[in-house]
Amino acid sequence: MLPRFYAPDAAPGATAVELPADEARHLTRVLRLGVGAEVAVFDGAGHEFVARVARVSRAGVRVRIGARREPAPEPAIPLTLVQAVLRGEHMHDAVRDAVMMGVAAIQPVATEHGQVRLSALQRGGGAERWRRIAVASAKQCGRAVVPAIRPARTFGDIVAEAPADGALRILLVEPAAAAGGVHEAASLSRRPEPRSAVLAVGSEGGWAADEVEAALAHGWLPVTLGRRTLRADATPVAAIAVLQFCWKDL
Repeated sequence: MLPRFYAPDAAPGATAVELPADEARHLTRVLRLGVGAEVAVFDGAGHEFVARVARVSRAGVRVRIGARREPAPEPAIPLTLVQAVLRGEHMHDAVRDAVMMGVAAIQPVATEHGQVRLSALQRGGGAERWRRIAVASAKQCGRAVVPAIRPARTFGDIVAEAPADGALRILLVEPAAAAGGVHEAASLSRRPEPRSAVLAVGSEGGWAADEVEAALAHGWLPVTLGRRTLRADATPVAAIAVLQFCWKDL
């Protein structure tokens, strides 16, 4: 397998591009590649190419673009993950795994039971860190698309928005909520496949009652994965896998 690098300027028609500084460091200092090495580059928007290292210097790394290369296919049903921000490395894991599973975008949200406030999210550099994790995950799993990491918002703001393109909006709830109109995830296989979907996953403390009520009032579908309670950082990847299985979109 060719080493893969993120090169946002490597769009169709480009003949040579400079690698971003962190990608250049990975090529030279970690993989210790030099001029003439054959690599693959992708632009984060779905295009991938075979390339050859043309220059390595203090100024950076330049690669010459060659033939188109087929990346891993994207899911047929675009899925946006609305993820309550988790503490520390747990959020990093959630972002990494969601990208690996093929999400189209990640929307971080502050929730009532979450331990991270919106003001702290807006002040900190979390979004940039999550974007770097998204790039690294795309490189590892063979995707040529880097999902958008959207600016953090409150869950209440997201809930009230009208769904784009008629997207199916799914609120993942805990097993204890399985009574009273909550759907088992497997039951989605008996519904028509949506054109797109939004999946909301809560924090370590789960959803507050008024958050669930607001979501249901705005047409979100409450879904549970089953009888067992999963770790907050493991829940997104499990839920995405179940949905893709139900939609035959693996």
